[in-house]
Amino acid sequence: MINYFIIAAVIATALVVLLGVLNMGRQGENRRLTSNKLMRLRIVMQAIAIALVMIGLALGLNEG
Repeated sequence: MINYFIIAAVIATALVVLLGVLNMGRQGENRRLTSNKLMRLRIVMQAIAIALVMIGLALGLNEG
C-alpha cells in the first residue's frame, strides 16, 4: 500500500519540477515569484517522497 503513495509522491515531485522548467520560459513579472513558490513546493514534495520511502523501508524490514 505504501508503494502507491511513494509512486504518487514521486510523480507529484516530477510534475512540480516540470512546471518549474516550463515557468522559466515564461515572460513577465510574476515569473520570479512563481519560480520561488514552485521551488519551495518541490522541496516539500521531495521531503514527503523521501519520508515515504523511509517508512516503506522500515515497514519492509519489520515484515521480513
